[in-house]
Amino acid sequence: MSPSGIFLFEIDENFGPKIIADYYLSSQKVVPEALKNLSDKHKKDLIDATYKKDKNRYYSSKISAGSIKEQLFLGFQLKEDEDLVSLKSLFENIEQKIAQNFTKDRRQMQNYLKETLSSILSLMEKLKEPKIIQEKINERTKQMLDDGKLQEAREWIELGEKIPDQLSTAVKEAEQFYKQKLYKKAKKGYLKAAELANQIEETEMVSILKNKGEKVGDLPIYFKEREVLNKDLKKLLDDLDARPLDIKFNRAISIIDQSIQKANDLEENDAIEALEELKVSCKSALENVKDLIKRYSDMKNLLNKI
Repeated sequence: MSPSGIFLFEIDENFGPKIIADYYLSSQKVVPEALKNLSDKHKKDLIDATYKKDKNRYYSSKISAGSIKEQLFLGFQLKEDEDLVSLKSLFENIEQKIAQNFTKDRRQMQNYLKETLSSILSLMEKLKEPKIIQEKINERTKQMLDDGKLQEAREWIELGEKIPDQLSTAVKEAEQFYKQKLYKKAKKGYLKAAELANQIEETEMVSILKNKGEKVGDLPIYFKEREVLNKDLKKLLDDLDARPLDIKFNRAISIIDQSIQKANDLEENDAIEALEELKVSCKSALENVKDLIKRYSDMKNLLNKI
């Protein structure tokens, strides 16, 4: 997982989304259509939002740090095959750093976003390539030897001989289980990798691996909850004649909102679009029902006058 771009934006009630700062690894930048789509989803109270068109993918999330008064959203430009779960696992740490370093100076924020993206890429490379971890351990060991800390140096030499390969293998196995939708095994693999990273004091790596393990482990729950919501919605829509229509449509809209959130968690963009259309139809039908109820009331009043 390696984002090709990062952008910070705010949403103006009158003028829509506005880029505050951004940084990209290529000439391709977030397009206005994508920014508007993400903004529209956030306006519907979605914390996380995704958008995909052709081979272009985007993800954004609201920065909820209490120290920031502005309504800020951090977005990423992704490649077609990139894993969004990894990025979501990183977001909490990134969010805190953005909040701590936020300034209205565009150039400063631009530089900070560049540093943030570079840090993400560096962390991802460490997870993939044991040699990078090995080199870092070697540097630390050399410093210990220079400082005369022989016992600590020996311990780190032993860690350097086994941890990098074990960590890389654990991550690769977890990724494979995740691709095979074996989520419990994937979660176990990520948590095992986190334990190994902890032994070599890679605190940021520990955090992302733990977060990713938990998020992957929660996926079966999301699938199950979405299935229950879908069944409830289908039952309501199939049985419209059995209960007052206004109650049923209100209930249907509530379930659709929850279904949209679950589909958003699972990055099911086609499902989100279909559910949004269904929600519009239900709202339109609800307005017609309300009008019908009012007409019935008016009819009764007129009948009472006769």
